[in-house]
Order: sequence, then C-alpha cells, then structure tokens
Amino acid sequence: MKEIRLGTIGSGVIVHTILKNVVAAEGIRLAAVYSRSEEKGKALAEEFGGGKVYTDMEAFLGDDEVNTVYIASPNLLHYEQAKRALLAGKHVICEKPFCTKACQARELVDMAREKGLFLVDAVPTAFLPNLEILKRELPKIGRVKLVMSNFSQYSSRYDLVLKGEVPNIFNPEYAGGCLMDINFYNVYLNVALFGKPQNSMYFPNIYGKLADTSGILMMQYDGFISEAAGAKDTWGVNFFQIEGEKGYIYIKDGSGALGEVKVVTKDSEELFNEQDNPDRWSYEVNAVTKLLLEEDYEAVYRGLDTMLEVVEVLESSRKKAGIFFPGD
Repeated sequence: MKEIRLGTIGSGVIVHTILKNVVAAEGIRLAAVYSRSEEKGKALAEEFGGGKVYTDMEAFLGDDEVNTVYIASPNLLHYEQAKRALLAGKHVICEKPFCTKACQARELVDMAREKGLFLVDAVPTAFLPNLEILKRELPKIGRVKLVMSNFSQYSSRYDLVLKGEVPNIFNPEYAGGCLMDINFYNVYLNVALFGKPQNSMYFPNIYGKLADTSGILMMQYDGFISEAAGAKDTWGVNFFQIEGEKGYIYIKDGSGALGEVKVVTKDSEELFNEQDNPDRWSYEVNAVTKLLLEEDYEAVYRGLDTMLEVVEVLESSRKKAGIFFPGD
C-alpha cells in the first residue's frame, strides 16, 4: 500500500486524538469523514484536513478515494459498520471493544482473511514499547501467583447519569458500561501476557437500569488469580502489579498507559521506560501505519488472535453477571 487514505466513522474525543497523530505521521491522511451530524463532520474535516463529509454511510463506503475505514462509533455499532466496510473492500481499523460477541468477531476475521484485507484491533496497549519490555522481563519474577490491577477514571458523563440522563457510554442499548470501556484495558493486558483465563466472573456496580459504572473482574488461571478493577464513577491510583515467587513487577499508570515498569527481585530492582511521548495513541498510529504500508498481514492477524480471546472473556463475564446487550 502506497498511502493510507483514511475515512473516519465517529466524531468523539478519541477520533480527535487519533487524527491529531495522523496529521503528524507520514503515509497516512484523512480523506473523508462520516458523521450523522453534518455540522460535526464538517468541523472534524476542517480541523484535520479531510475534504469530504458524508452523512450517508453507503455513499461514504462507496468513495474510491477511501481505502481504510477507522471506526470509533458506539460499541454496539462496531460489528455492523466493520462488516459493511469489509464488504465494500475497505481495510478496517476498529476501536475497542472490537465487538460485543465472539461470533461476530470471528466472522469479521474470517471475512478479512478471505478478502485479503487488513482488520486492525485498535488497542493502544498493543503498540506501546513498554509492552515488549514487560514480556521480556516477566520471567525474572518466577512463577506468577497473583495479579492485581486498577483503572479508575471518573467520567464527566457520569455527572449526566446523576442528573437522570443516559449517555451512550453507560447505555446498555449501545453496549456501554465500564467493563466494555475502561476495565477492558485490564482484561486486554492479562490476555496479552497470560492468554485466555480458565474462568472469569464479573462483579459489577450497576446504577439503576444502566450498564455497569464500575466493577471487579476475577480471572482464574492455572496456578494464579488475576483481579481487575475498573471504574468510571470514582478515581484512584491506576496500576498493574504482577507478583511471582521470585519477585514482582509494578507498572505505573496501569494497563492503559503502561508507564514506567519496575521489576523487583530479591537480588535487584530495575526501572524500564521506552515511552518518551505521553500521548500513547501516537505509538498506535505510527505502528499501524507502518504495518499497513509494509503490508504486514501476519503481524496484524496475530493481533486478532488476542482480540478474539479478549472478546470471549468480556462476553462470558458480562453475561454471567446478568449484563445483556441487544442481539444477545
């Protein structure tokens, strides 16, 4: 691929963050914007240099200039929009959570492989340099016995909930909730490091008829337990800690940012950090751009293997907790 000509779906904060990095990267540019609101679409296009604005999805997907679609719409819409984009012959970069159901995710993966298209799971954690450090240093602490993590970030939209409103991020009709949003990062890092757990159970805090606003996910692995706490209705210290028989690893700022990695054993204490840029999405944009331009299908599809296991954990855990979305 000589150039990534990006078409975006969505106009939220994450889209602005991604496009800010797209503007700074080489080999990728914004070609078109799709939004249900023409006003929001025009504002986004003007800010980031994309000339075309669509409010009709069919017309947007029919634009030959667009060769790659970036999806950052409400969670429940990811599957249908990704499927339509693949059927239109577009490469797809999809925000987390990729899908709400494992069967949907597998269908999209099979479709992308069959058509020879890229299908990228857009999780910043996967592209952070400190993830490779973490994988490299993990054996130093011996056999893992306990994993503890927290990702709490008070959401301004929770204030709307307290006023009686139902923003999409907390609306089960759009597959909202903390597990599908902020606690997702904890689940992703566990699966990326240790694989799919043998069993999982989610204990949510649910506000009225909304989806979960916070909760704790317990994951059972062979020989150890992992606890993942996430909250959009509180704030606290974000961290990820792995405890083994020979030492521990403490990750500053938790699974979403993978800040400084501290490795402690009986004989040593070491600090690692290869992330100079505090904008973690810059690593994602640069890495994904490189993968697509070099047509590295193998690396992209490897990422989908992790994604499938993450979706399986999320779907099983929420259903056992009594959290269901349309189509379940």
